[in-house]
Amino acid sequence: MILINSDPRNKWQVQAFILVFLAKATVCQIRYSVPEEMRKGSFVGNVAEDLGIDAKRLKTGGARIVSGDNSEYVRLDVDKGILVVGERIDREQLCGKTSPCSLNFEMIMTNPMQLHSVTISLRDQNDNPPQVLYPVQSGGSVVAEMVPRSADVGYLVTKVVAVDVDSGQNAWLSYKLQKATDRALFEVGLQNGEIRTIRQVTDKDAVKQRLTVIVEDNGQPSRSATVIVNVAVADSFPEVLSEFTDFPHDKEYNDNLTFYLVLALAVVSFLFITCLVVIVSVKIYRWRQSRILYHSNLPVIPYYPPRYSDTLGTGTLQHVYNYEVCRTTDSRKSDCKFGRAGSENVLIMDPSSTGTMQRIQNEKSILDEPDSPLEL
Repeated sequence: MILINSDPRNKWQVQAFILVFLAKATVCQIRYSVPEEMRKGSFVGNVAEDLGIDAKRLKTGGARIVSGDNSEYVRLDVDKGILVVGERIDREQLCGKTSPCSLNFEMIMTNPMQLHSVTISLRDQNDNPPQVLYPVQSGGSVVAEMVPRSADVGYLVTKVVAVDVDSGQNAWLSYKLQKATDRALFEVGLQNGEIRTIRQVTDKDAVKQRLTVIVEDNGQPSRSATVIVNVAVADSFPEVLSEFTDFPHDKEYNDNLTFYLVLALAVVSFLFITCLVVIVSVKIYRWRQSRILYHSNLPVIPYYPPRYSDTLGTGTLQHVYNYEVCRTTDSRKSDCKFGRAGSENVLIMDPSSTGTMQRIQNEKSILDEPDSPLEL
């Protein structure tokens, strides 16, 4: 333990002692260079091999790294003696536009005390596309640059302004005219993004001019951004206002409308085909059921509704009458019962015959007599 009192001479002595201790403890300095955006757990460097010591020495010596706020970016694997990425490193978030960008930390070991300085330089990757600052791309309103019809060759219409948060050659931008209403009227500066006229403006030129400028960086692979510039060739504001009323209905809007129309047509077609398949399936199912019943060997039991009458009979009665005759062998007397329900013999009368009802009544009267000679 070191005790520090208020004596200035003792303070200088303590500071000198600390400097001497650090000078003796510091063995060497190690430097690595890795690209940004490396995955967690990626290999950075083999510190045991670079220091010329055994990997077990790091574990027995209690090796650890101290780097303050940046300690979470790099992790020491004492079992293998290597440095690995602890968290994803975003160069732009860590250093911004500062170049070079590096991580500095110390690796400490005990028994004996050693202090090694480690520096990790971060190489920039082209992971950010250019950002267009002007003209502002607004979704609802129409912003147009006016060019008078008296404009001469080289007239400065506007300037496209873009930036790239990457560094080095990844941030070098170039501008190209991708599409234009009249490509023979305008050009875009390759390095500065200036839009100028390349010929004299005439009265035959359309009032509405639409330019599509693409901004590319110099990274590998290259990233780009697109900006649309609306130009009005007119001498007065009312003329521009009357011509640009339908400007929002651009190709992008039409492409979206076409997409939704095609999607609606596909959904309707799918529903129609589904309904058609269901109807056909039901028809086939019913047809197969009918064929199964037709070819089956099950008996057919007819059903006769109540008060059923035979249309082929010849009696005059329209309804069915049941009768039952009871007679003994030694008596000439008999009993006759009419109108009894059940499954007895059925007497069907022919409606075409005449005198049937009268004959039945006569037979009934004869049967009712005690000494009737009628034999059954």
